[in-house]
Amino acid sequence: MNTAQNMDVVRRYFEAVARGDLGGVGAAFSADIEWHQPGKGALSGLHRGKAAVFALLGQFMQRSQGSFRIDKVGPLMAQGDLVSTSLHFCAEKPGSAIAMSGIDVLRVENGLIREVWLFSEDQDAEDAFWG
Repeated sequence: MNTAQNMDVVRRYFEAVARGDLGGVGAAFSADIEWHQPGKGALSGLHRGKAAVFALLGQFMQRSQGSFRIDKVGPLMAQGDLVSTSLHFCAEKPGSAIAMSGIDVLRVENGLIREVWLFSEDQDAEDAFWG
């Protein structure tokens, strides 16, 4: 696939995320996706496979009582099979809220998202929020 096609894969993924379309999100992922969740918190680490990634995403929703959302996605930038974007996310739970910027880097392979790396503006604050 070329760079423009890889950007389309990632664009469709973020559109599915914005709609809450879990089927669309899952359709964007390779079966053997690797999700690199940064930090030292309970949710940090490498999550392999769709089931593990969906379990992680479910934890974001559970721990934020369904409030976690990406409320802004910046322009997509790509080089070969890597696509990156800046974004802003937020979430709330009793007694705590988080809102910060980040960078996502996604590697596309054979028309599917094969790897995801996340970078947060304040990793310590994110670790504290998620527990």
